Amino acid sequence: MTNQSAPQVAILGGGCFWCLEAVYLEARGVLHVESGYMGGHDPAPTYEAVCGGGTGHAEVVRIAFDPAVISYRDILEVFFTIHDPTTLNRQGNDVGTQYRSVIFYQSPEQEATARQVIAEMANVWDGPIVTEVQPVTTWYKAEDYHQNYFQQNPLQGYCAFVVAPKVAKFRKTFTDRLK
Repeated sequence: MTNQSAPQVAILGGGCFWCLEAVYLEARGVLHVESGYMGGHDPAPTYEAVCGGGTGHAEVVRIAFDPAVISYRDILEVFFTIHDPTTLNRQGNDVGTQYRSVIFYQSPEQEATARQVIAEMANVWDGPIVTEVQPVTTWYKAEDYHQNYFQQNPLQGYCAFVVAPKVAKFRKTFTDRLK
């Protein structure tokens, strides 16, 4: 009999999903990261429709992780370090509800942890935190070309100027959590 813990899942939105995916793929204990859409009303969202802002969906990542290696709290601490949770429906030049800061929880424990971390982060950030905390809704996987986007396109302009600095910040801040 092995003493392995069952993988858990965190679903987060904090701007463009390429940024979050690239960072979490480098975190020790993260087993898999997938980009997708959640929190809207369109039953068949596409990237173009989500970017148009009319679907209500946020760009999110679904992170499968080993809680024996990285906790849900650790996942959230990384989240609040690599994006700005004080800008409503915006991350840098990415503007719209699809870029909102949001945590989709799957259990009362995840909700409680999310709210506790947000309360703690209020002492770190200058402005009020606008991160939404919502129950999980239907998951929609993003198109295949969005998966592992940064790894496949590191020299693309957005990746070089927006994603790469977030990955570098993660590497510098969380050296003890790198794969």
